[in-house]
Amino acid sequence: MSSITTQSGAAGLPAAPARAAWRSATGLGPWLAFGLILAFLLCFLVVPVGMVIYTAFINETGAFTLGHFGNFFGQGVFRESFLNSLSVSLASVFFASLIAVPLAYLTVRFEFRGALLIQTLGVLPLIMPPFVGAVALQLIFGRSGSVNLLLDEWLGFTVPIMDGLVGVTFVESIHYFPFILLNLVAAMRNIDGAMEESALNLGARGWRLFRRVIFPLAMPGYLAGAALVFVKVFDDLGTPLVMGVTNMLAPQAYLRITSVGIDDPLGYVISVIMIGFSILALWLAARVMKGKDYATLQKGGAALQKRRLGAWESVLAYGWILFVLAITLAPHLGILLMSFSKVWSFSVLPDAYTLEHYATVFEDAGGMIGNTLLYCVLSAGLDVVIGTAIAYLILRTRLPARQWLDYLASAALAIPGLVLAIGYLRLFKGVTLPFTDTPVVTTWVLIMLAYAVRRLPYALRSCMAALQQVHISLEEAAQSLGASRLSTIRRVMVPLMAGGILAGFVTSFITAAVELSATLLLASSESQAPMSYGIYLYMQSISGRGPGAALGVLAVVVVGLGTYFSHRFVERQRATAPQAQG
Repeated sequence: MSSITTQSGAAGLPAAPARAAWRSATGLGPWLAFGLILAFLLCFLVVPVGMVIYTAFINETGAFTLGHFGNFFGQGVFRESFLNSLSVSLASVFFASLIAVPLAYLTVRFEFRGALLIQTLGVLPLIMPPFVGAVALQLIFGRSGSVNLLLDEWLGFTVPIMDGLVGVTFVESIHYFPFILLNLVAAMRNIDGAMEESALNLGARGWRLFRRVIFPLAMPGYLAGAALVFVKVFDDLGTPLVMGVTNMLAPQAYLRITSVGIDDPLGYVISVIMIGFSILALWLAARVMKGKDYATLQKGGAALQKRRLGAWESVLAYGWILFVLAITLAPHLGILLMSFSKVWSFSVLPDAYTLEHYATVFEDAGGMIGNTLLYCVLSAGLDVVIGTAIAYLILRTRLPARQWLDYLASAALAIPGLVLAIGYLRLFKGVTLPFTDTPVVTTWVLIMLAYAVRRLPYALRSCMAALQQVHISLEEAAQSLGASRLSTIRRVMVPLMAGGILAGFVTSFITAAVELSATLLLASSESQAPMSYGIYLYMQSISGRGPGAALGVLAVVVVGLGTYFSHRFVERQRATAPQAQG
């Protein structure tokens, strides 16, 4: 590869001035792509969210007012909901940190057998919808759950950990701690081992070394994960609803819109508050890091030195890790047992087992599985197409204001699914499909578009990273041999970006497959409902929890298989890349 780039002039590739001219050349194609992407983002992100914000600040006559906010904070139930959402989100970040930080530090800093397996198991909670895990955790940790039955029998007391806001915090912490784990592990692996060695020479050991050197250097990764946990918990709708907790912001917004109506201003006020706090969390995470230097002295140098644990240290470390993994993987075990259980009530394990729940799911909910695959494939495909196009416009052209496409697409990360769905219902109210009388709000198209818009930031980041690894000289070589810009993109860039594109597709697919907030408002009938909606409907009754659990297991299998095959493909791409370059 180096020989190609160093001898580019001899090979007929453009020199630096010609390269700059080629990059700055903007024909009709880039402008057309820019216009189409901008129109898509404006129509399905900016305008719907803008209408939500606008509606919160106008009265019946269309005049500006702050009265709706005064009405919101003047009612005790809304003040309580606001404080509950804030406290649950902060508490979830705290307890998720207690789980993730030691787990990341132990597996990165010390020699562990099965460290990779431990980190992989630690990420599994992400592939299960939190509202599904909530039902399973109630069977295991609830008042009459397996753990409390054993505690009452052996020790004479119970732990009401699944009640009310405490239960919501418990479920959210277990489900979302992998965001902190993944980011923190990556940050710790990038720390230059020379800094740790210098600290050791100066007498820093143990807790002091971690507190003064290692954790501060890994702070960007921690804050990135903590901000994501806060945003996800603050915006979550399904978990509180399944657990019967309605005195939080997201359930209140949902109840106002579905009971009072789409014109209820308080639903929009709640939406604005949710947007504001999501943006605030992400901004504070970036603000804390601003002006501080977390860079290491060298790139690709020695990582943190792994040291061996003593006998007692190994016992304590493995014991703690097994305890944490047992709790975090309890939802998966619980939902699996529930899917096979005929009767499971006031007992440690199910009293009888059956396959009827799976038969029921395949008979009654087969359409939901097909709908999920359709919506998620279309939305993920749309995401990677738009993500690749935005990456190309930003990195390979000089179009003015092209960076705004990145800003607009990334802003979707801070928009709750519930808010986006409310914006769609408001924007497309009364609009019908062309040449028909079918209202747009009753079609599945809006569900698919909501999935695509909310997952676009994930695909965009993957496509940007993939394109940054494709040297521009390869495209210039194709251009010099007579290939058009479109042919170069199709036959050179896209194949070289395949790994990153697939990663973005799978990330969008698996996260869309468990989306509930937007689905609850946009699914107008069961015939167009995806699996997440079906699981929620089943879980509303005790008699339906068996089929709901079976559908949840199928959702986890679909997500798990997608993740596994994507990793296999990416690893194969990495293995063949050196051979291709050679």
